[in-house]
Amino acid sequence: MPDRRRIIRQWRQGAASVLVTLVRAEGSSYRRPGAHLLIGPNGECSGSISGGCLEAEIVRKAQWMVRSSAVVERYSTLFDDTAEIPYGLGCGGIVDLLLEPADTPECRALHEAMQASLTGRESHIATWLPQPGHPLRRAVFAADTGIIFASESLSAPEIDAARVAISDAPEASGIISPNQDSAQPIYVEHLAPPQRLVVLGAGEDAKPVVTLASLLGWRVTVADGRAQLAQTARFPEAERVFATASLDEFFLRSNDAVILMTHSYEQDRALLTQLLAPLRDPDARHPNSSEIPGYIGLLGAAHRSSLLICEAAASLNISIDECCARVSAPVGLDLGGDGAEAIALAIIAEVQAHIQGRLPTSRKLTPARVTEHIAEGGASRYLQAQCALEPADTTAK
Repeated sequence: MPDRRRIIRQWRQGAASVLVTLVRAEGSSYRRPGAHLLIGPNGECSGSISGGCLEAEIVRKAQWMVRSSAVVERYSTLFDDTAEIPYGLGCGGIVDLLLEPADTPECRALHEAMQASLTGRESHIATWLPQPGHPLRRAVFAADTGIIFASESLSAPEIDAARVAISDAPEASGIISPNQDSAQPIYVEHLAPPQRLVVLGAGEDAKPVVTLASLLGWRVTVADGRAQLAQTARFPEAERVFATASLDEFFLRSNDAVILMTHSYEQDRALLTQLLAPLRDPDARHPNSSEIPGYIGLLGAAHRSSLLICEAAASLNISIDECCARVSAPVGLDLGGDGAEAIALAIIAEVQAHIQGRLPTSRKLTPARVTEHIAEGGASRYLQAQCALEPADTTAK
């Protein structure tokens, strides 16, 4: 998401010549499908499609590669310990990159969809990847799969086939096999809005929380009843700052994250009760009411949080089990450390794990995994570049 913001910023400045999109990754890759790199006419660039090693090679050749039209190029990062590794790569995977001129209707449609996503509009992009005799074509679908843009040469059956594929996997990004006579692969990308985080509390310890969240590209709102603290100047990275001790001005959604850190027992109790109120009678919600956020974090010691949960449950006449299932308290992963910055890191790490559906476990290598990787041929891999989307028997071995 931060890449998307930087790309849009560069585009607005008129420095857009070639857009590069990672459309397929096999094996190990620093970035996954959906990563973008925007290249300007003078080599300026925003975004990334690798760990920073492949970009220089792409920037150097991009404008030459798209001199006729959009192309897909494949780069293999398989390696060994003796071969010279071009571009400084060696991740151990294969990536397919789509390079397209930025001045086409199709690329401008993608740019507009990326820009709209930053303001909260979800969309899906279907791109018919270029092949000999088949130029790049694109369709942009709204969240409800209504059509926003379609290349002139796309037929209704082609659009419908892409719409069905998107409906079957609405949050997926990757290459699909079209249900049609044409063998032209379709790359589907889900442009989700940035994660929204609401920080209830504007004390000094809220500042690093907002800073870390903004570095991830999240849309952050800060609210506090203390007007002297709830000021935009104190939270320049926040999208909005409110001087309020209530949630009445918010419409919260199920994919939002909320952190309670007012340091006031009474305010936390009132806010927690309001956040959990839909549990009491979900069917009673009217169209303008809020949903329960997907993540609710409560700052404070364990015994304080226990009292707050008990009182909120009693006030709403719901079980403690229901409350505990919805509230992360005390908030944050147990990372250790001391001070506002360390606490902020623990909080944001837990929110990130939650929204990604991951358990916060270590990825540390073990002797068994090292032996397994070597047995799979890790010492015989090499790196090369080749044309993308070729038959399987011509790929790197």
